[in-house]
Amino acid sequence: MNTAAVDVSHVSVRFNLERERTDNLKEFCIRVLKRKYEIDPFMALSDVSFQVKKREIFGILGDNGSGKSTLLKTISGILTPTSGTIAVTGTISPLIELGAGFDMELTARENILLNGLTLGYSRAFICDREDEILDFAELWDFADVPIKNYSSGMVARLGFSIATLVKPDILIVDEILSVGDIGFQEKCEKRIRSLMGGGTTVLIVSHSIKQIERLCSRAMWLSHGRTVAIGEGEEICERYINKDYPA
Repeated sequence: MNTAAVDVSHVSVRFNLERERTDNLKEFCIRVLKRKYEIDPFMALSDVSFQVKKREIFGILGDNGSGKSTLLKTISGILTPTSGTIAVTGTISPLIELGAGFDMELTARENILLNGLTLGYSRAFICDREDEILDFAELWDFADVPIKNYSSGMVARLGFSIATLVKPDILIVDEILSVGDIGFQEKCEKRIRSLMGGGTTVLIVSHSIKQIERLCSRAMWLSHGRTVAIGEGEEICERYINKDYPA
């Protein structure tokens, strides 16, 4: 029986937004003391429930502001849900924000070591795999250049190469593939399929409908923090394109 790798049950995430902008700490304190500091609750996610099976590639679609990134951050443990529960089976390798976990002043080699140690790998293991990472990322000519001088595509290539160095139980990818060139996107898709064959579960957010159709067996459509539909990848993509909301 194929049990769930990710089980999201009735998850809501509420942010408290400042009604009027406060420019400095002094002004903020004065407004709090005078009880003039007001916030508006904003529901980034509202009662979202779904399961992702082990070894499945699951896509998440939605317009900007629909809650996709908030959902992935909550599953990754970066955010805590206001209500509801998330059960995850296995280790997670998140690729959520471009450049997250990198020190922009350090070179690619130095960041490979830094990230590898953070992920719990030994120094010897990282050094043994450094060439493989640089090969996949196609960054040999820039290995000793501080990554603050990299393009967004180069940073994405390095991040993806490190995150997929060892097959994680769950790989979470948020739009990071869209910043690379077409050739590298194809390499990433090939590696994602290879990871899935090795037992990895993949959650992917992409504005590329074609990419979701190619990769994902199932998908969900989010709108304003709520689930519109969950189903077969091609069906959900078609409904999203046509804005086919339930009656």
